[in-house]
Order: sequence, then C-alpha cells, then structure tokens
Amino acid sequence: MLNLERHWYTRSLTWLTFLLLPLSYLFRLIVALRLFLYKRGFIKTAHFPLPVIIVGNLTVGGTGKTSLVIWLARFLKSHHWRPGIVSRGVGGMAQTMPLWVDRHAGPDKVGDEAVLLARQSDCPVVICVNRVAAVKELLAKTDCNIILSDDGLQHYRLGRRIEIAVIDGDRQFGNGHLLPAGPLREVKQRLQQVNFVVQHGGKNEKKYFSMQLQGDSIVSLVCPQNKLPLAHFANTKVHAVAGIGNPQRFFSALRQQGLSIIEHVFPDHYLYQQKDFCFADSWPIVMTEKDKVKCEELADNRFWYLPVEAQVDKQFGNKLLTLLKGEN
Repeated sequence: MLNLERHWYTRSLTWLTFLLLPLSYLFRLIVALRLFLYKRGFIKTAHFPLPVIIVGNLTVGGTGKTSLVIWLARFLKSHHWRPGIVSRGVGGMAQTMPLWVDRHAGPDKVGDEAVLLARQSDCPVVICVNRVAAVKELLAKTDCNIILSDDGLQHYRLGRRIEIAVIDGDRQFGNGHLLPAGPLREVKQRLQQVNFVVQHGGKNEKKYFSMQLQGDSIVSLVCPQNKLPLAHFANTKVHAVAGIGNPQRFFSALRQQGLSIIEHVFPDHYLYQQKDFCFADSWPIVMTEKDKVKCEELADNRFWYLPVEAQVDKQFGNKLLTLLKGEN
C-alpha cells in the first residue's frame, strides 16, 4: 500500500506526486468553483444569530484543532460565555441526524475527538455530518450563546463570524500541492481570509499565534489515581502507541524526556483491538489521550497515557475577545 503522506511531506517532486498532479489541478478547480457558488449565493449558507467560530485547517490530518477547541471552550467560559460545540464525529459512525455526546459515549460510535471534547470542555457537544443541523439542535435545547465548530473550515454551508486556521509548525503545508498530490484541502492563500492563524509547534518567529501542547506526567489507564512524572520512565524501554495525525510529534516528546521507545504507528482514529497489544514482553505501553479513550476496555497494568493541555499565545485570547465584543 502506497504511503501518500511520505510523498506529501517530501520537498522534492516524487514520481507519485508527478502522476497525481493532473488530479490535483482538477481538485483545485472544483474547490474554486464550489467556493464561487457559495459566495454568489447559488448554494445557500445558513447563518445564526450568535457567533459561530470555526476551528479548521488547510491540510489533511491532525494539526491540534481539537486541543485548541478545548482551550477555547475553557477560555470563553472563564469570560462568561456559554459555548456549545459541534463536530462531524470523525472516527465514529457517520451521523446523519444530530447526536448528543457525553463523557460516556463510545468512540466507535461518535469518534475519539468527540469523546475528548465532551470530557474536557464540560460543554454540550453535538455531532452530525450536517453541522448546520447540529447547531440547530444546540440552539433548540441549550442556552449556549456561542458555537465552536471542531473542523469545518471548508464546510461553507455553515455560516461563521470567526475563522481560526491551525497549522502544523513542523510539517507546515508539505509539498504545497492540493489533494491528492499533496496534503492541502485549499490553496495556501486561503490563510489571508481567516481571522486568526495559530501555529502548533515548530519555529514560529511571531508570524502566527503560537500554541504548544504540554504535559510532563503520565497516568495509568487501569488506575487513574496513579500518576507519575514522565521522567520516571527515563532510560526505560516503552512501547509508544499513536493513532493520530502526526505521531512523530508524540514520539519526539517522549524521547525528549529520555524514554527509549519502540514506535507503533496506527492510522488516525484507529479503533484498537486486543491483538494490537500482544507484545512478547511486559514493557509499559504509553499512548496519547486521544488513543486512551479507545483503549479503556482493553487496558491492563502496562497501559499509560500522556495528558496534555494547550498553551496558547495570550495575545490570541485578547484579540479574540476584542473581536467578539465588536460583534455584539
């Protein structure tokens, strides 16, 4: 099976990228035509009488959007807003009708990110392929006065007051080509139209607002009260498991703390099975919190996860509040 990402994030033009370029140009034309139809009103956009904030990206795969949405939910609540969250529920079953998500929801049904949002934001969360329907459900049954959409920058049917684009500071935009020759969903110039650009990791040089995910302790899946400094595992061999958009970021974080890791990469949103952890040894298994929500029923004493929190440029929060005040 061809590893497209390996070609997407290679600086030079590979043979596969070259072969896919015609399809990439066709995709670019379709994207431009679709945007034109929305802007001209040939396809209707649904607008709502409260601020809708879209947190999305230009590339396929994880950039840290969900972590930023959780940070935004907590930040806005601390400033007396009442956020509601909508998401597509990627990784679960495609929901054509709005579905409420609570902290006990199954990730196989609603997706791993939706479970994280419900557990960590303490806000009402509704998933649906049709995000407009999800917003209507929130408005009908809650008193929320602001909507956060996890992903959906290209979901133009949902009207928005504020757009936030998140980019991966390490991988950036890959080879700069649109799908399928590259990782881009839209052209890079789209960033000039959003309200804020947040860069997760990498060397920023103040070009964008910065975000870092920080965590220095790991927690047992079997006994959550058992929490140890990550440095406790320094010079210890561990199995590092990641089914996320950019697993190398997680692996690098572990290595920086002195852990000797054996990498196990799984597809983004992968639903784990017991056989995935049938290792011939008893070394600890360390994973991300996103992976943890899918392994709780499979875990034994070997299983640990690394909780992280987003640390975001203070100026970003201040400017967002200023923009919201101007909207009301």
